[in-house]
Amino acid sequence: MAFDGQPGAGVTVTPVRTRAELDRFIRVPMRLNAGDPNWISPLISERQQALSAKANPFFEHAQVQMWLAVRDGRDVGRISAQIDALAPVDPTRSIGHFGMIAAEDDPAVFAALFAAAEAWLKERGCDVAQGPFNLSVNEEVGLLVDGFDTPPMVLMGHDAPYTGQRVEEQGYAKAKDMFAYISNLVNDLPDGVLRRVKRGPPEGVILRKLDMKRFEAEVHTLTDIANDAWSDNWGYTPSTPAETRHLAKSLKAVIDPDLVWFADIDGEDAGFIVALPNVNEAIADLDGKLLPFGWAKLLWRLKVARVKSLRVPLMGVRRKFSRTLRGQVLPFHLTNAAADQARAKGYHSIELSWILEDNLPMKNICERVGGRAYKTYRIYEKALK
Repeated sequence: MAFDGQPGAGVTVTPVRTRAELDRFIRVPMRLNAGDPNWISPLISERQQALSAKANPFFEHAQVQMWLAVRDGRDVGRISAQIDALAPVDPTRSIGHFGMIAAEDDPAVFAALFAAAEAWLKERGCDVAQGPFNLSVNEEVGLLVDGFDTPPMVLMGHDAPYTGQRVEEQGYAKAKDMFAYISNLVNDLPDGVLRRVKRGPPEGVILRKLDMKRFEAEVHTLTDIANDAWSDNWGYTPSTPAETRHLAKSLKAVIDPDLVWFADIDGEDAGFIVALPNVNEAIADLDGKLLPFGWAKLLWRLKVARVKSLRVPLMGVRRKFSRTLRGQVLPFHLTNAAADQARAKGYHSIELSWILEDNLPMKNICERVGGRAYKTYRIYEKALK
């Protein structure tokens, strides 16, 4: 698919069809951001798995197309478009998603990429484009629009500062913002929260660590709670059993059971928190490669030297408990349990992300445990005419 004249003069946009083209697609942002000291190249092998229809069960319920923008024989940008059959249905409009946007700082390149993605979505009946989703709401979400001065945590994105402006030039406007909160683990929780949790959990509430001997069953329980807890959240799409199994396989090597906690209320699984070691610290100098010595460095840093930061990507309480007194205190007890273990292991900081701008209960929890919003990620949307 070539776009001649304005916009996009001299830019050819071609669908990604082969493994070699997918490899080029993965490497585009690595080249674009090579001079950014806060950019961390993802592991190429992990990206190949995540973007493979054979490996990622997201493709079982979604249509996905990726494109490369090429000019003068050089890859100058990329974009994807997705239609997820499990995404929430809006009776007033048909929403498709774009994602993976990365391009040189050139309006013509952005125009050509979005023209391709929007045409693909319109051909399939979509009248609204929304994104970026990389690839779904349960993976990397949003474009970084504030907080470029620090590296991203594990499973979070980092974009060139000009990208937001270039997206907006294509007619996109803010749909929703999400925040990442950072908290210092060297100090204990704030006094008000600490007094509450030191009294111990309420009667009938039991906290327990992840049981690695029952790992798959534990991940199933976690997913079941999450699908219930987040079902009313903006844009939330439930995880399928296949995606649960994929999640268990991909995270098992980096999960520390001391940092994953469940809460039971009267014998029923009621809530959980997952804190992941910030793998990005360990891979920052690997340039996306695990061979020949990357695996050894990664394992050493994760298991022996240890990274110093964590991210909480997952925390939830079942809806039936969330409005009860016992349910409302669960996030504080779960956070305290994970934070105590993290401090004992030498971690210094923890990120809680991402949090919707209008999710006031979660924003309140993040702030009450000492967090401050330090990064903003934005979802854009545009009506397709």
